[in-house]
This record gives sequence, structure tokens and C-alpha cells, in this order.
Amino acid sequence: MTADIGFVMAGALVGMCVGLTGVGGGSLMTPLLTMMGIPLHTAIGTDLLYASITKSSGALVHFNKKNIEWSVVGWLALGSIPASLLTAWALHTLFGNANNYKGVMTVALGLMLMLTALSLIFKKQLQKFHDANPVKSRFRRWVSDNHTQATLLMGVMLGILVTLSSVGAGAFGVVVLLSLYPALSTIKIIGTDVTHAVFLTLVAGLAHAKMGNVDYHLLSMLLIGSIPAIIIGTLLSSRMPETVIRPLLGVTLMALSIKFVFY
Repeated sequence: MTADIGFVMAGALVGMCVGLTGVGGGSLMTPLLTMMGIPLHTAIGTDLLYASITKSSGALVHFNKKNIEWSVVGWLALGSIPASLLTAWALHTLFGNANNYKGVMTVALGLMLMLTALSLIFKKQLQKFHDANPVKSRFRRWVSDNHTQATLLMGVMLGILVTLSSVGAGAFGVVVLLSLYPALSTIKIIGTDVTHAVFLTLVAGLAHAKMGNVDYHLLSMLLIGSIPAIIIGTLLSSRMPETVIRPLLGVTLMALSIKFVFY
């Protein structure tokens, strides 16, 4: 019973962060669960299904407001979903059990936390880069000429990394889309990213569930805490200075990434 209360509170804490900042779901939930004694593979698998459920409401809002570029979602998913399934199959086939692939997941989690932290800390600079819409660089020219291939490749990378770590479908996905589609408005970038994340985390979560890496009782406790907290956090977000919240979250994630990669 005490453990259940702790998991409800963990869900509320992460839900509040998501409501206030729009990010922090997977990047906070998985490390938090491991610190509470949940095995890493179970934390990742459970968090993936948790993310799919919580992000679906946001995707529905963006769908109603026509903030989704479905062609981009399709190309990302064409790369990410097969990559996710193949990654889960490789973990199960090549390593056999969770104890054998724990090291791979730990390093992947640390690296994705680091990338997410950097994307939060340098969000303002990335936004300026996006708004300036530079098209003269060699990278920009290549992306402009090979949009489909670049989006497919980024989808593959996200599929692998999110399946290994449960982190990256949110903040890191936004950074990827900002790089690939500088002409898209920020709200469409966010709507497209959230929608793709719903599909990717659902598929990856179901793949982990098949491997026995999902604790459904834990999932229900997290949702009980997080759903009202997300609503409250969203209502409070307009009163909280983003310039303080996001860098603070970024520094926290950077510290966690160092723990997982080096210790």
C-alpha cells in the first residue's frame, strides 16, 4: 500500500512537470522508477505504455486544431516502428533475458537523457536557429533535396533509441523535426512530434509487454497520479516562467544522464 502511494506521487510529480513544460515524461519517469527500486527493463516497458496513454490526449487536441503534418508522421513512423520492433526482437533473441541487456539499456538511457537535457538547456538557441530558417548550409541543401530519406532515417534512429531507453520521443523528437523542417510552424512541429510519439511508444510498449517488461499495476498507479496532475500543471503553466522551468529540468536530466552513463 505504501509503495502504491509512492507510485501515485511519482506519477503526479512527472505529470506536473509535463503539464508545466510539455516535456519530461519519459526522461523523468524511467529514472525515477529505477530510484524507487523498479528494475530498469520494467521501468522502460511500463513507461512506454504510460507515455502512449498520456500523450494521446495531446495528440487529439492537435488533431482537432489541425496542427499535424500527417505526411511527416507517416515517414517517421515508417522508419521508427519497424526499427522499434526489430530492436525489441534483437534484445529478446540476442540477449535472452533482461539481466543480459540491462547494460545496453542503461547506457542508452543515459545518452538519451543527455540529449534531452541539451535540447532543453539550449531550447532558445535552437528556436532562434529554427526561426531564422537558414537554407544556405550544405546540411540544409541536402535535407531540402532528400526530405523523405532524412525523415525516414531519423525515424529509424528514434525507433531504436526510444525502445532501448523510453526517452527521446518528446523533446529530442522536436529537435529532430526543427532540424528537418525549419519552414514548419512551432505548433505544427509539436503536434506532429506528439502524434508520432503516441504511435511509437505504443508499439515499443507492446513489444516490451510481450517480453514481460510491463507492470500493469504500476502503470495504473502512475496514471492515477499523473492524469489530474497534468491538467493542474497545464492550467498553471501560463503563470510559471518557462525560462526558469526548462533550464532547471535540463540540468536535472543532465545530472541523471551522468549517473546512468558513468556510474
